[in-house]
Amino acid sequence: MTFNTIYLSEAHTPTSLFTSVRELRLLPFSQCNRLLEAIYRCRQTKDEHTVFEQHVRFQELILFIFEQNRTKPLQQSDRQSVEQSIQYLHNHFGKDWTVEQLAELAGVPKWSYSRIFKDITGQIPLYYLNSIRIEKAKQLLMTTNDRVFEISQSIGFNNEYYFNRRFKEHVGISPGQFRRSQSNNVRVFAPFLEDFFVALGITPIAQFSHSKWGKQDYLGLQDVPDIDVQYGKMEHLFHYKPTLIMLDAGIERWETCLHLNKLAPICHLNNPGEDWQSTLFKIADLTGKTAMMQDIITEYEDKVQRARKILGRSVYGQSVAFLRISAIGITLYAGPDCGYTGPILYRDLGLTPDPLVWKIPLNQRKAHLTSNQLQQLEADHLFITFDKQHSIYENEERTILTSSMWKNLRAVKRNCVYEVDFLTWMNYGILSHSKKIDDVLNVLG
Repeated sequence: MTFNTIYLSEAHTPTSLFTSVRELRLLPFSQCNRLLEAIYRCRQTKDEHTVFEQHVRFQELILFIFEQNRTKPLQQSDRQSVEQSIQYLHNHFGKDWTVEQLAELAGVPKWSYSRIFKDITGQIPLYYLNSIRIEKAKQLLMTTNDRVFEISQSIGFNNEYYFNRRFKEHVGISPGQFRRSQSNNVRVFAPFLEDFFVALGITPIAQFSHSKWGKQDYLGLQDVPDIDVQYGKMEHLFHYKPTLIMLDAGIERWETCLHLNKLAPICHLNNPGEDWQSTLFKIADLTGKTAMMQDIITEYEDKVQRARKILGRSVYGQSVAFLRISAIGITLYAGPDCGYTGPILYRDLGLTPDPLVWKIPLNQRKAHLTSNQLQQLEADHLFITFDKQHSIYENEERTILTSSMWKNLRAVKRNCVYEVDFLTWMNYGILSHSKKIDDVLNVLG
């Protein structure tokens, strides 16, 4: 290919883009071929608009060649080359890419390229490419009225069905459902996840309740209708016209919630409850509230630091445990990595677990205590909550409090037992975690 360079000024700057005449490999070549065919096809046109398009295509072709002509700087490592290709991918995600093309672009062997790529991004190349495309699609769905087909074409998906499938795989709902969820009047039902929506300023159209546990009173949703997840009729939810239903991994225990897909699109959250930041991000992303996320997290982290300093002085060296008490027994909650309570008490607030807590296997969130194990509990402070689910008669879950075994516990003898609200503490929500800190400071601060 040859062309003449026309300088628009005598004071032009010499260029070193083409230092020699040589063969260039263009990746992906399909893009080069598409531009060349279009230029050749319209080579004899006299239409002014088409002539202008020809100039634009030619400029695009030259830019494409310039980019491919860049030489690898001396001393640049393979990792730096892969990082450079990743940046290139962010700017050219709409092209058809293969791993071979990306590796050749970086000048790195394919087997090494994929390994380095995953080490940098945590993902394999083409999955990462799809992630970039999906993020761009989300932006376009929120900021334009373009049809889904048009958006899929613009970001590099030639097949709308494939795009829909990949979008749902990444986001949890279809592109159309995502667009509707971004509106200010999103109507959501999210049993056991209401905490996150309230934190983001969204009031659900209905909230879960339980015949024995009640409702999450700490959220202040007194005017929001409730639906019993244990015995309630979910078809009543139809009257509230939900546009989105969000369910976490623990929903499978409630049979009443297994057929909600007949009422509205469902988004499933698969991350563990302990990873509340990911849950918050997912919900914020789906509802267009990501701008609020950092402030919410920062406020919580600041609160943690203040509380940690106070407790470091007031209960230094004193041990703590959390018990869930029901009519069928006593459950001890695990350490800093698992469960509703451990990550807050022991990791965030830095409190010292009772030695018995460390005996719970790492992959377990809680452990049922036998009578002998309960007598081994030496915690200086006990936080307890009562689970009414198994009680046949009123207050059956509290009968343990009158036993000599209970009365002989160190914390009981010292009057250092603190009852807390069940649904506030048996919860992974950001607001519930904040309330747990308040409860701890009220008695230990």
